Amino acid sequence: MKLTLRIWRQSSADQPGGYQSHQLENVSPDLSLREALDQLNEQLISCGERPVSFELDCREGICGSCSMNIDGTNTLACLKSIDEVKGEVKIFPLPHMPVVKDLVPDLSNAYRQLASIEPWLKSDKDAPEGEERRQSPEEREKLDGLWECVLCFSCSTACPSYWWNSDEYLGPAVLLQAYRWGADSRDDSTDERLYALDDSFALYRCHTIMNCAQTCPKGLNPGKAIAGIKSEIASR
Repeated sequence: MKLTLRIWRQSSADQPGGYQSHQLENVSPDLSLREALDQLNEQLISCGERPVSFELDCREGICGSCSMNIDGTNTLACLKSIDEVKGEVKIFPLPHMPVVKDLVPDLSNAYRQLASIEPWLKSDKDAPEGEERRQSPEEREKLDGLWECVLCFSCSTACPSYWWNSDEYLGPAVLLQAYRWGADSRDDSTDERLYALDDSFALYRCHTIMNCAQTCPKGLNPGKAIAGIKSEIASR
């Protein structure tokens, strides 16, 4: 099949960008959009043209690197099948983020916010020597729908509240991670974590628009996690 990719091209952060259309011939419908971009780059390089810059790693929806806006929806290019698209495919970097080059967004602010919630296990006691920190099946089940997040930031960059307040609002991706660690039965810092989140901008800019759940390529619901944080704070 033939495929037309209308891709945002921007040579550097301080240069203006714009769309360029590229034609691909004999594209298998079994390919993902990420593989189609690989095929396009092979074609561009063979013609002596600059390839399209984009992040890639695992190819299996695990690393979150290849997140971008495809036909108006934030998703992972490696999980988007060619047979899901029709006509001209419009591809843009994650919206409302500075662009480093082409489809590569600058996620520096998002990662600073992630670091601020200390996304690791914090325990007052050492693990039993030679053993794991154990959880009951019921305790472990509370993490389902949270641990699967690959931090692609598709949800945060689909959130109007994050567009307007990204300097202070943590956004759905980071808040889902915050809830994940607070909900972990092995963590001893839940109260401390909730106290840090109890802020009119860091947490309460969420207006439950739910773009986050609609766009998540892993089928998660960050809005539910944010509501969980608010409920935990209110109950203390």
